[in-house]
Amino acid sequence: MQSRTERPDAVVDAPADNWVDRFAPPRTRPWLRLSRADRPIGTWLLLLPCWWGIGLAMMADAPRLFDLWIALACTIGAFVMRGAGCTWNDITDRAIDAQVARTRSRPLPSGQVGLRGAYLWLGLQGLVGLAILVTLGQAAVWMGVASLALVAIYPFAKRFTWWPQLFLGFAFNWGVMLAYAAHMGRVDAAPVVAWLGAIAWTIFYDTIYAHQDVEDDALIGVRSTARLFADRSPQILAGFAVVAVAVLAVAIGLTGRNQLMGWAGVLAFGLHLMWQLQKFRPDQGDICLELFRSNRDSGLILALFLAVAGLA
Repeated sequence: MQSRTERPDAVVDAPADNWVDRFAPPRTRPWLRLSRADRPIGTWLLLLPCWWGIGLAMMADAPRLFDLWIALACTIGAFVMRGAGCTWNDITDRAIDAQVARTRSRPLPSGQVGLRGAYLWLGLQGLVGLAILVTLGQAAVWMGVASLALVAIYPFAKRFTWWPQLFLGFAFNWGVMLAYAAHMGRVDAAPVVAWLGAIAWTIFYDTIYAHQDVEDDALIGVRSTARLFADRSPQILAGFAVVAVAVLAVAIGLTGRNQLMGWAGVLAFGLHLMWQLQKFRPDQGDICLELFRSNRDSGLILALFLAVAGLA
Protein backbone atom coordinates (compact mmCIF):
# COMPACT_ATOMS: atom_id res chain seq x y z
CA MET A 1 0.00 0.00 0.00
CA GLN A 2 1.30 3.44 -0.88
CA SER A 3 1.83 5.95 1.89
CA ARG A 4 -0.18 9.08 2.51
CA THR A 5 2.86 11.06 1.39
CA GLU A 6 2.61 9.50 -2.07
CA ARG A 7 -1.17 9.94 -2.15
CA PRO A 8 -1.79 12.94 0.14
CA ASP A 9 -5.53 13.23 -0.53
CA ALA A 10 -6.35 9.50 -0.44
CA VAL A 11 -8.03 7.52 2.33
CA VAL A 12 -5.27 5.78 4.23
CA ASP A 13 -6.69 2.22 4.16
CA ALA A 14 -7.89 2.23 0.55
CA PRO A 15 -6.07 -0.14 -1.83
CA ALA A 16 -3.15 1.65 -3.46
CA ASP A 17 -4.23 0.69 -6.98
CA ASN A 18 -7.94 1.55 -6.64
CA TRP A 19 -9.63 3.04 -9.69
CA VAL A 20 -10.74 6.24 -7.94
CA ASP A 21 -7.19 7.35 -7.16
CA ARG A 22 -5.90 6.27 -10.55
CA PHE A 23 -8.58 7.25 -13.05
CA ALA A 24 -11.36 9.40 -11.55
CA PRO A 25 -11.25 13.15 -12.27
CA PRO A 26 -9.77 14.94 -9.23
CA ARG A 27 -12.96 16.89 -8.48
CA THR A 28 -15.01 13.70 -8.20
CA ARG A 29 -12.62 11.81 -5.94
CA PRO A 30 -13.80 13.13 -2.54
CA TRP A 31 -17.40 12.23 -3.40
CA LEU A 32 -16.49 8.78 -4.67
CA ARG A 33 -14.37 8.19 -1.56
CA LEU A 34 -17.30 9.29 0.60
CA SER A 35 -19.26 6.49 -1.09
CA ARG A 36 -16.32 4.06 -0.56
CA ALA A 37 -16.02 3.58 -4.32
CA ASP A 38 -12.29 3.25 -3.74
CA ARG A 39 -13.01 0.13 -1.66
CA PRO A 40 -15.43 -2.07 -3.65
CA ILE A 41 -15.59 -4.93 -1.14
CA GLY A 42 -18.60 -3.35 0.59
CA THR A 43 -20.53 -3.26 -2.68
CA TRP A 44 -19.77 -6.95 -3.19
CA LEU A 45 -20.93 -7.84 0.31
CA LEU A 46 -24.19 -5.96 -0.24
CA LEU A 47 -24.70 -7.39 -3.72
CA LEU A 48 -23.97 -11.07 -3.12
CA PRO A 49 -26.99 -11.77 -0.89
CA CYS A 50 -29.13 -10.24 -3.67
CA TRP A 51 -27.70 -12.76 -6.10
CA TRP A 52 -28.35 -15.51 -3.53
CA GLY A 53 -31.97 -14.40 -3.48
CA ILE A 54 -32.27 -14.66 -7.27
CA GLY A 55 -30.76 -18.15 -7.17
CA LEU A 56 -33.12 -19.28 -4.42
CA ALA A 57 -36.09 -17.88 -6.35
CA MET A 58 -35.08 -19.74 -9.51
CA MET A 59 -34.68 -22.94 -7.49
CA ALA A 60 -38.12 -22.46 -5.95
CA ASP A 61 -39.78 -21.57 -9.25
CA ALA A 62 -37.93 -21.46 -12.59
CA PRO A 63 -35.59 -19.01 -14.34
CA ARG A 64 -37.13 -16.06 -16.13
CA LEU A 65 -35.71 -13.53 -18.57
CA PHE A 66 -36.56 -10.80 -16.05
CA ASP A 67 -33.97 -12.33 -13.70
CA LEU A 68 -31.25 -10.80 -15.88
CA TRP A 69 -32.62 -7.36 -15.14
CA ILE A 70 -32.98 -8.19 -11.43
CA ALA A 71 -29.30 -9.18 -11.33
CA LEU A 72 -28.22 -6.01 -13.16
CA ALA A 73 -30.52 -3.76 -11.14
CA CYS A 74 -29.19 -5.24 -7.91
CA THR A 75 -25.63 -4.65 -9.11
CA ILE A 76 -26.26 -0.99 -9.85
CA GLY A 77 -28.41 -0.61 -6.76
CA ALA A 78 -25.80 -2.20 -4.51
CA PHE A 79 -23.17 0.25 -5.74
CA VAL A 80 -25.44 3.27 -5.27
CA MET A 81 -27.06 2.27 -1.99
CA ARG A 82 -23.82 1.09 -0.44
CA GLY A 83 -22.52 4.54 -1.32
CA ALA A 84 -25.55 6.16 0.29
CA GLY A 85 -25.16 4.00 3.38
CA CYS A 86 -21.47 4.87 3.69
CA THR A 87 -22.27 8.56 3.25
CA TRP A 88 -24.85 8.36 6.04
CA ASN A 89 -22.44 6.39 8.21
CA ASP A 90 -19.71 9.02 7.74
CA ILE A 91 -22.13 11.86 8.48
CA THR A 92 -23.10 10.30 11.79
CA ASP A 93 -19.57 9.13 12.65
CA ARG A 94 -17.57 12.18 11.56
CA ALA A 95 -16.50 13.05 15.13
CA ILE A 96 -15.53 9.45 15.91
CA ASP A 97 -13.70 9.03 12.59
CA ALA A 98 -11.56 12.07 13.37
CA GLN A 99 -10.21 10.24 16.45
CA VAL A 100 -9.32 6.93 14.75
CA ALA A 101 -6.06 6.63 12.80
CA ARG A 102 -7.56 4.46 10.06
CA THR A 103 -10.56 6.74 9.42
CA ARG A 104 -9.44 10.31 10.05
CA SER A 105 -8.40 10.64 6.38
CA ARG A 106 -11.97 10.07 5.17
CA PRO A 107 -13.50 12.99 3.24
CA LEU A 108 -15.62 14.46 6.07
CA PRO A 109 -13.15 14.44 8.98
CA SER A 110 -10.31 15.50 6.66
CA GLY A 111 -12.34 18.42 5.31
CA GLN A 112 -12.41 17.30 1.66
CA VAL A 113 -16.24 17.36 1.78
CA GLY A 114 -18.48 19.63 3.85
CA LEU A 115 -21.49 18.43 5.86
CA ARG A 116 -24.05 20.15 3.62
CA GLY A 117 -22.48 18.63 0.53
CA ALA A 118 -22.52 15.20 2.14
CA TYR A 119 -26.26 15.47 2.79
CA LEU A 120 -26.89 16.52 -0.82
CA TRP A 121 -24.76 13.62 -2.07
CA LEU A 122 -26.73 11.27 0.19
CA GLY A 123 -30.01 12.48 -1.29
CA LEU A 124 -28.79 12.15 -4.88
CA GLN A 125 -27.68 8.56 -4.34
CA GLY A 126 -30.97 7.74 -2.65
CA LEU A 127 -32.95 9.06 -5.63
CA VAL A 128 -30.94 6.93 -8.05
CA GLY A 129 -31.51 3.88 -5.85
CA LEU A 130 -35.25 4.58 -5.74
CA ALA A 131 -35.43 4.90 -9.53
CA ILE A 132 -33.89 1.44 -9.86
CA LEU A 133 -36.02 -0.09 -7.11
CA VAL A 134 -39.36 0.85 -8.69
CA THR A 135 -38.51 -1.26 -11.75
CA LEU A 136 -38.50 -4.45 -9.64
CA GLY A 137 -42.18 -4.65 -8.76
CA GLN A 138 -44.39 -3.75 -5.81
CA ALA A 139 -43.19 -6.48 -3.45
CA ALA A 140 -39.55 -5.48 -3.94
CA VAL A 141 -40.41 -1.80 -3.46
CA TRP A 142 -42.03 -2.50 -0.11
CA MET A 143 -39.03 -4.59 0.92
CA GLY A 144 -36.73 -1.73 -0.05
CA VAL A 145 -38.76 0.78 1.96
CA ALA A 146 -38.69 -1.55 4.98
CA SER A 147 -34.90 -1.69 4.85
CA LEU A 148 -34.50 2.05 5.37
CA ALA A 149 -35.04 1.83 9.13
CA LEU A 150 -32.22 -0.72 9.43
CA VAL A 151 -29.89 1.46 7.36
CA ALA A 152 -30.71 4.51 9.48
CA ILE A 153 -30.11 2.73 12.80
CA TYR A 154 -26.89 0.90 11.99
CA PRO A 155 -24.38 3.79 12.41
CA PHE A 156 -25.66 4.40 15.95
CA ALA A 157 -25.51 0.74 17.03
CA LYS A 158 -21.88 0.96 18.17
CA ARG A 159 -22.99 3.58 20.70
CA PHE A 160 -25.58 1.45 22.51
CA THR A 161 -24.68 -2.22 21.94
CA TRP A 162 -21.66 -4.51 21.77
CA TRP A 163 -23.28 -6.05 18.68
CA PRO A 164 -23.16 -3.43 15.88
CA GLN A 165 -22.13 -6.26 13.53
CA LEU A 166 -25.55 -7.81 14.13
CA PHE A 167 -27.26 -4.63 13.00
CA LEU A 168 -25.00 -4.49 9.96
CA GLY A 169 -26.09 -8.04 9.18
CA PHE A 170 -29.77 -7.05 9.38
CA ALA A 171 -29.25 -4.29 6.80
CA PHE A 172 -26.57 -5.70 4.51
CA ASN A 173 -28.34 -9.00 3.82
CA TRP A 174 -31.86 -7.64 3.28
CA GLY A 175 -31.25 -7.97 -0.45
CA VAL A 176 -31.69 -11.75 -0.33
CA MET A 177 -35.37 -11.17 0.43
CA LEU A 178 -35.72 -8.14 -1.85
CA ALA A 179 -34.32 -9.93 -4.91
CA TYR A 180 -36.40 -13.03 -4.18
CA ALA A 181 -39.49 -10.81 -3.95
CA ALA A 182 -38.62 -9.18 -7.29
CA HIS A 183 -38.76 -12.61 -8.95
CA MET A 184 -41.65 -14.20 -7.03
CA GLY A 185 -43.77 -11.19 -6.10
CA ARG A 186 -43.70 -12.34 -2.48
CA VAL A 187 -41.31 -13.41 0.28
CA ASP A 188 -41.33 -17.09 1.27
CA ALA A 189 -39.59 -18.96 4.09
CA ALA A 190 -36.44 -19.75 2.09
CA PRO A 191 -35.14 -16.19 1.71
CA VAL A 192 -36.05 -15.32 5.30
CA VAL A 193 -34.02 -18.28 6.56
CA ALA A 194 -31.19 -17.38 4.17
CA TRP A 195 -31.25 -13.84 5.59
CA LEU A 196 -30.70 -15.28 9.08
CA GLY A 197 -27.80 -17.41 7.85
CA ALA A 198 -26.28 -14.43 6.07
CA ILE A 199 -26.45 -12.39 9.29
CA ALA A 200 -24.23 -14.99 10.97
CA TRP A 201 -21.84 -14.64 8.01
CA THR A 202 -21.77 -10.86 8.42
CA ILE A 203 -20.95 -11.14 12.12
CA PHE A 204 -18.13 -13.49 11.08
CA TYR A 205 -16.52 -11.21 8.50
CA ASP A 206 -17.19 -7.86 10.14
CA THR A 207 -15.77 -9.00 13.47
CA ILE A 208 -12.58 -9.88 11.62
CA TYR A 209 -12.65 -6.40 10.07
CA ALA A 210 -13.30 -4.70 13.43
CA HIS A 211 -10.19 -6.25 14.95
CA GLN A 212 -8.19 -3.61 13.06
CA ASP A 213 -9.62 -0.88 15.32
CA VAL A 214 -9.88 -2.49 18.77
CA GLU A 215 -7.27 -0.23 20.37
CA ASP A 216 -8.71 3.01 19.01
CA ASP A 217 -12.26 1.84 19.74
CA ALA A 218 -11.35 1.11 23.34
CA LEU A 219 -9.85 4.59 23.79
CA ILE A 220 -12.94 6.41 22.47
CA GLY A 221 -15.56 4.02 23.86
CA VAL A 222 -16.84 2.52 20.60
CA ARG A 223 -18.26 -0.99 21.00
CA SER A 224 -17.88 -3.96 18.68
CA THR A 225 -17.98 -7.73 18.68
CA ALA A 226 -14.21 -7.65 18.17
CA ARG A 227 -13.82 -5.97 21.55
CA LEU A 228 -16.48 -8.18 23.10
CA PHE A 229 -15.00 -11.47 21.89
CA ALA A 230 -11.36 -10.32 22.31
CA ASP A 231 -8.99 -13.31 22.48
CA ARG A 232 -11.90 -15.72 22.11
CA SER A 233 -12.73 -14.43 18.63
CA PRO A 234 -11.36 -17.44 16.67
CA GLN A 235 -13.45 -19.90 18.69
CA ILE A 236 -16.60 -17.78 18.69
CA LEU A 237 -16.32 -16.98 14.99
CA ALA A 238 -15.99 -20.70 14.27
CA GLY A 239 -19.40 -21.05 15.89
CA PHE A 240 -20.89 -18.33 13.72
CA ALA A 241 -19.41 -19.99 10.63
CA VAL A 242 -21.13 -23.25 11.58
CA VAL A 243 -24.42 -21.42 12.13
CA ALA A 244 -24.14 -19.63 8.76
CA VAL A 245 -23.52 -22.89 6.91
CA ALA A 246 -26.25 -24.82 8.72
CA VAL A 247 -28.92 -22.14 8.32
CA LEU A 248 -28.12 -21.55 4.65
CA ALA A 249 -28.39 -25.31 4.09
CA VAL A 250 -31.87 -25.21 5.64
CA ALA A 251 -32.83 -22.33 3.35
CA ILE A 252 -31.83 -24.37 0.32
CA GLY A 253 -33.85 -27.28 1.66
CA LEU A 254 -36.93 -25.05 1.52
CA THR A 255 -36.61 -24.61 -2.25
CA GLY A 256 -37.94 -27.08 -4.78
CA ARG A 257 -35.25 -27.92 -7.36
CA ASN A 258 -31.61 -29.00 -7.60
CA GLN A 259 -30.99 -28.84 -3.87
CA LEU A 260 -27.88 -31.04 -4.10
CA MET A 261 -26.16 -28.39 -6.20
CA GLY A 262 -27.18 -25.74 -3.68
CA TRP A 263 -25.88 -27.79 -0.78
CA ALA A 264 -22.60 -28.29 -2.64
CA GLY A 265 -22.33 -24.52 -2.82
CA VAL A 266 -22.92 -24.20 0.92
CA LEU A 267 -20.20 -26.78 1.53
CA ALA A 268 -17.74 -24.85 -0.63
CA PHE A 269 -18.76 -21.65 1.13
CA GLY A 270 -18.11 -23.30 4.50
CA LEU A 271 -14.70 -24.55 3.43
CA HIS A 272 -13.73 -20.99 2.53
CA LEU A 273 -14.75 -19.80 6.00
CA MET A 274 -12.62 -22.58 7.51
CA TRP A 275 -9.65 -21.36 5.46
CA GLN A 276 -10.19 -17.86 6.82
CA LEU A 277 -10.24 -19.12 10.39
CA GLN A 278 -6.95 -20.93 9.86
CA LYS A 279 -5.29 -17.68 8.73
CA PHE A 280 -7.05 -15.37 11.22
CA ARG A 281 -4.78 -13.52 13.66
CA PRO A 282 -6.80 -11.01 15.72
CA ASP A 283 -3.77 -8.85 16.51
CA GLN A 284 -2.54 -8.54 12.91
CA GLY A 285 -4.49 -5.83 11.12
CA ASP A 286 -3.13 -6.54 7.64
CA ILE A 287 -4.28 -10.16 7.83
CA CYS A 288 -7.68 -9.10 9.18
CA LEU A 289 -8.18 -6.73 6.23
CA GLU A 290 -7.07 -9.39 3.74
CA LEU A 291 -9.47 -11.96 5.19
CA PHE A 292 -12.34 -9.49 5.34
CA ARG A 293 -11.91 -8.72 1.64
CA SER A 294 -11.73 -12.45 0.82
CA ASN A 295 -15.41 -12.78 1.76
CA ARG A 296 -16.22 -11.54 -1.71
CA ASP A 297 -14.93 -14.92 -2.86
CA SER A 298 -16.84 -16.96 -0.27
CA GLY A 299 -20.11 -15.20 -1.13
CA LEU A 300 -19.46 -15.45 -4.85
CA ILE A 301 -18.81 -19.19 -4.58
CA LEU A 302 -22.28 -19.72 -3.12
CA ALA A 303 -23.89 -17.36 -5.64
CA LEU A 304 -22.40 -19.29 -8.56
CA PHE A 305 -23.61 -22.64 -7.23
CA LEU A 306 -27.11 -21.25 -6.65
CA ALA A 307 -27.14 -19.79 -10.16
CA VAL A 308 -26.25 -23.16 -11.66
CA ALA A 309 -28.90 -24.86 -9.50
CA GLY A 310 -31.52 -22.33 -10.54
CA LEU A 311 -30.70 -22.48 -14.25
CA ALA A 312 -30.38 -26.27 -14.51
